[in-house]
Amino acid sequence: MQEQRIASTRLGDGTEVAYATAGSGPPLLFVGGWLSHLERSWALPAEHAFLTATARGRTLIRYDRPGCGLSGPAPAPSLDREVDAVSAVLAAARAQLRAEGPIDVVASSLGVPVTIRWAAEHPDAVRRLVLYGGWAVGPELSEPDVREHVIGLVATHWGLGSDVLTEIFAPDAPPGSRSAFAEYQQQCCSGPFAASLLRLCHELDVSDSLPAIAAPTLVLRRDGDRAAPDEQSRLIADRVRSGTMRVLPGRSHLPYVGEVGPLVAEIRSHLGLRASGRAEARVLTDRQRAVAELVSQGLTNREIGARLGITERSAEGHVERIRLRLGARSRAQIAAWWATDAG
Repeated sequence: MQEQRIASTRLGDGTEVAYATAGSGPPLLFVGGWLSHLERSWALPAEHAFLTATARGRTLIRYDRPGCGLSGPAPAPSLDREVDAVSAVLAAARAQLRAEGPIDVVASSLGVPVTIRWAAEHPDAVRRLVLYGGWAVGPELSEPDVREHVIGLVATHWGLGSDVLTEIFAPDAPPGSRSAFAEYQQQCCSGPFAASLLRLCHELDVSDSLPAIAAPTLVLRRDGDRAAPDEQSRLIADRVRSGTMRVLPGRSHLPYVGEVGPLVAEIRSHLGLRASGRAEARVLTDRQRAVAELVSQGLTNREIGARLGITERSAEGHVERIRLRLGARSRAQIAAWWATDAG
C-alpha cells in the first residue's frame, strides 16, 4: 500500500487536528464524511483504492475532524470549528509541501456543507471543486421524528446505531463489508460524539453561501443514495455560479462502495486529470482467497496448512504472495481486505 505521512496542527482554541499527506504532485484536499480515522481508513483496501485512484498524480491531503480518529478531543462540534479545521489543515499542509496558489478540493457527505461554507469564505483558494453525496440544508434531510430516533440510538446504543447507519450508507456492500464498516465507525469516536456530529448534519444550513462559490463545481450523487436527497444536490448545482450536476447509478452513500470506477472517472475528468486505473483491490486466485479467509479468522500458518492439507511453509508462501499482491503490510490488513472486499 502507498504510504501516508501523518502530522498535526492546532486550531485557535488549542484543539489538535491530525492530517495526512500521500503521493506527489499538486495538492488535492479531500474533506471526508462525518466520521474518519486516518490510519484505519487507509488500511481498508476499498477506501485506500478509491482515494489513490482519485488522487493519482496529486498529493492527497486528508484529515480527521476534531474529536475523531487521531485528532484530539473537542467540545460539541460546530460549523465554525469545522471550517477552521479545513483552513488550519490546508495552511499546515501547504507549508509542509511548500505549495502555493489555489487547489482542487473533493468533499463527501458532511464534508460538502463544510466545504461550501469554507469555499465561499475563501473563493481565491479553490481552483476546482467536487461535491459528492452532500447537502446544503440539513433540516431537510429527514423528518424530525426519524432524525431524533436515529440520533438517540447512536448516543445510547452506538453499536446498534452504527448498524442502522451502515444499512443506509452502504446497502450495496456484502454483509462482511457492512459489518467491517459498522465496527470502523465505532472506532472513530464515542457514541455521544457521533450523535452530536449527526445532529450537526441535520442542523446546519449553508444555502446562503452557495452564490459566493467562484470555482467551477461538479455536484455528484448516486440515484439511490438515501442519505443525500436529490433535491439537495440540485439546489447546490443550481445556486453555485459555475455548477454542474451528474447522477450516477447506485445506492451506497460511501464513495468507495458499489460502482467506484464511474465516480472516480467523473471526479478526475472535472479536475482535468487523465483517466485513472481501476479503483479496486487486485484479485486473488481461488487458493489465495481460501488462505486470506483463514487469515481473517486468525489462524496461524501452521493451522492454515493443516486446514488446507499443505505444509506450513507453503501456507507461509501463500500469505506472503497475498500480502504483496494486495500491497498489505500485515496479516491484519489482509483480514481487513477480506472483510471489506471479499466477505
